Amino acid sequence: MSAQSPSAVILIRALRFVPNPETAADNAFQADVPRGQSVDDTAARALGEMDALAAALREVGVTVHVFEDEDHTRPDSVFPNNWLSTHAGGYVAVYPMYASNRRHERRADVLEMLKSRYRVQTIMDYSGLEPDGIFLEGTGAMVLDHVSRVAYAARSHRMDSHVLERFCTDFGYEPMAFDAVDSDGVPVYHTNVMACVGTDVALFALDMIVDEQRRQEVRERLSVNGRRVVELTEEQVREFAGNAVELCTRTPDGRRRYVMAMSARARRSLTQEQVAVIEESCEIVAVDIPTIELAGGSVRCMIAGIHLDRRPSTEPDFSAAVEGIDEHPHTADGRDRAEEG
Repeated sequence: MSAQSPSAVILIRALRFVPNPETAADNAFQADVPRGQSVDDTAARALGEMDALAAALREVGVTVHVFEDEDHTRPDSVFPNNWLSTHAGGYVAVYPMYASNRRHERRADVLEMLKSRYRVQTIMDYSGLEPDGIFLEGTGAMVLDHVSRVAYAARSHRMDSHVLERFCTDFGYEPMAFDAVDSDGVPVYHTNVMACVGTDVALFALDMIVDEQRRQEVRERLSVNGRRVVELTEEQVREFAGNAVELCTRTPDGRRRYVMAMSARARRSLTQEQVAVIEESCEIVAVDIPTIELAGGSVRCMIAGIHLDRRPSTEPDFSAAVEGIDEHPHTADGRDRAEEG
């Protein structure tokens, strides 16, 4: 694991995936299911895409914890980064969600796995702010620079500046909020569709930031430590080029290796020059997930990174007493029947 990029992630294997009708109003990236495609067909296609992402990440050495979700009332559960984030030093945050039908995506079994497999000291739960109409949808609403300790955040229904400041005070980040809109003047619903911050490279649609001075401040803050900034166009953002995430693995000889996970659609939208800049520091891992992208999110939204130290294998393990580990994902009732590659 590096300061910026986790080497382990959580994925939710949502068996009843469907684009969420409650989020369509303010998510300009959401699209309708193709005419004539059944609910069962949509769910089956999405499930195959989830499994393909897990396999691709394992192939490059990322540890993948998969939790199954059979609940048809949680259409967006495939996007766990909106309710959960983890942080170096043993800190975990749980967030308030804007759409009422997303609030029961929060899962005690996920938190229990983290506490059993990793060193967790403190869980900060902000979900009690929901009745007050105050929301901060995790690393969807914020894009975090863990090295320079900056939280980039586009203002929207999903990101309240007051709770952003509270999070930053609690976790030691500098808040950098801004207004960002598309060419029709529609606010960007989640910052992570327009921005990705890696160790040595960042992808950012700076032209979507309304205020010119703030745009320049963000540009300078991103590059202050020599990080290269790949500036995305609005068209590339609509292809989910900003919805990528840098992960860290090891080569067979023990050297650190960075990968940039994104969708195949996002990868196709990049120019050769942009790809060359990214590949100076990262290997691009691209997976085709067109069904999941109908919900208005892409690969970054599907990944909750684990920025925590592992517990030694000699310590008690949450899965140790469970029969059948390394055969099936975590089940909805919290039994850890296996996961990682």
